[in-house]
Amino acid sequence: TQTFTMVLKEIWTSLIMWFFYALIPCLLTGGVAILPAPQNLSVHSTNMKHLLMWSPVIMPGETVYYSVEYQGEYESLYTSHIWIPSSWCSLTEGPKCDVTDDITATVPYNLRVRATLGSQTSGWSTLTHPFNRNSTILTPPGMELTKDGFHLVIELEDLGPQFEFLVAYWRREPGAKEHVKTVSSGGIPLHLVTMEPGAAYCVKAQTFVKAIGRRSAFSQAECVEVEGEVLPLALALFAFVGFMLILVAVPLSIWKMGQLLRYSCCPVVVLPDTLKVTNSPQKLMSCRKEEVDACAMTAVLSSEGLFRTWIR
Repeated sequence: TQTFTMVLKEIWTSLIMWFFYALIPCLLTGGVAILPAPQNLSVHSTNMKHLLMWSPVIMPGETVYYSVEYQGEYESLYTSHIWIPSSWCSLTEGPKCDVTDDITATVPYNLRVRATLGSQTSGWSTLTHPFNRNSTILTPPGMELTKDGFHLVIELEDLGPQFEFLVAYWRREPGAKEHVKTVSSGGIPLHLVTMEPGAAYCVKAQTFVKAIGRRSAFSQAECVEVEGEVLPLALALFAFVGFMLILVAVPLSIWKMGQLLRYSCCPVVVLPDTLKVTNSPQKLMSCRKEEVDACAMTAVLSSEGLFRTWIR
């Protein structure tokens, strides 16, 4: 019986202590329960973009704000009591925080978050395992291929200043050699290769981050086919024919124009046959003299005949 009584006393004492400890927070906060800390912290990191996420603190009808702090390797080892407020997440509403600008080195980082509601502040909830940016997931870059005549132009997705790209391209044929070109930044159209008519060219790309010494897998190959030489040959043929026509037509036009100017300024007069001189000048002079004498005799005889006729 005595043992049973002692057990009851211990149970009663435990209940009283539990009730007392449960009542203290209510007394300290004016009858309002303590704000719980955020839970389930995790970092989602893709292509060097680091996002800290957590489960939201639900308070019906109220807006809960969150603050984030971090420690680098130096603070963790030598000044563990010092935490640095995040650049973008001081009293933010959403249950996430972009800590990309805070994580500037390839070392482990501790991260913690707490909730705030009015004058109430929760305790800090810390990330279970430190985060290192070399664990980021690297994905192949997006790329756009265009043709500018026979020039193959590529534009890669702009992922930020820390990224470089390796671009591999080749002519699609058996035994073709693969060429690799390093591109220092994305978002800018870049001439890749001058293509041969009637051929197909394929391109793939991967990202490379020198700061962490890692690269992504290659993207799926994209191929572009160039049209054959039919159109260029036809254009060349037409150009050649046109050139030959111009080569013939221009001198002919100049000659014809000269002829027109010549006959316009100095026309050629065609003489009648009676005015054309066919004999030598001496013969012409002698013929003219004989004709004159004969004409004179004819004129004299004619006058005398007329006179005699008149007398009769």
